Order: sequence, then C-alpha cells, then structure tokens
Amino acid sequence: MKKKKITLFKIGEIVVYPEHGVGEIKSIETMEISKIKTRFYVIEMEQSKLTIRVPVEKQDHVGLRKISSRKKIDDVFVVLKQKPKVRRMMWSRRAQEYDSKIHSGDPVKIGEVIRDLYRKNSQPEQSYSERQMFQMALERLAREVAAIEKTDYFNATDKIENILYNK
Repeated sequence: MKKKKITLFKIGEIVVYPEHGVGEIKSIETMEISKIKTRFYVIEMEQSKLTIRVPVEKQDHVGLRKISSRKKIDDVFVVLKQKPKVRRMMWSRRAQEYDSKIHSGDPVKIGEVIRDLYRKNSQPEQSYSERQMFQMALERLAREVAAIEKTDYFNATDKIENILYNK
C-alpha cells in the first residue's frame, strides 16, 4: 500500500480550517505525547482569537487547505448573483443542511447558504437562527475573500453584500 504524500504548509501561509475559517500558520512544533513525537501546525485564527494545533499527518482528515484561487472566488460571486433556492422543508432540516455546507469549508457551498438566506430590507424578516447562520456564512466567506484580494474583512463583506443587493 502506497503512503499518500502530505503537502506541507509553510510558516506564514494563509489556510482554511473548515470548522473555524481562515487562519495563518504561525509555526510548526514537535510535541511528544505518550512517548510519540508528533509535528503540529500552530494556526492562529484571527477572527476568533483562537490558536489551533493540527497534527501534520491529520491535515487532510480535518480538511486543512490553502485559500481558494481567484477563479474559485469568481465562481462564488456567480453563485451569489443567482436567484435564491427556496426550500419548502422544516427550518431544522434546512439549518442542518446549511450548517454542513458552512463547515465543509467549500466557498461555493458557503456562497449558496449566503445567497439562500440573504434578505433585502423590503423582504420578510428572518428568524434569529437564520440571521445567525447567515452571519456565520458571511464571515467565513468574507475572511477568505479578504485573504485572496489582500484587503480587510470589512471591504470583503461590503463587496459580497453589494453583489447580493444589486442582483
């Protein structure tokens, strides 16, 4: 059985950890746990003031990846311009679906959640949980857009909201 080659990230590289969003690799440490030496990425998640340690050999398992390409983000912007898909199912089922899309780390799926949950001021009010889910998805996507476009989170959020508002 062939061992799969692990792509190593470099210190200072911007990565996406699907459960928490965009972060920067601050260092690579070796720690000994139960007499087993393991190398860890130390990732600082700016938005949540969180530091995460991911074992190098588990990076694929947790979905750690490089930030998306410019083309992938352009695909997300196309999704945001589409008409929202109105699903006639219980909110709890939709919420599960949206939650799994957000935690997939896939910007296109996150874009679908944002598109489907976005409401203009003239539209009916959202429930608290819909607003919370929309905000979580928007933050995840905006942080990745900001990293790709080398701008800040607020400019990226404005860009996404302008696309939604002007569709």
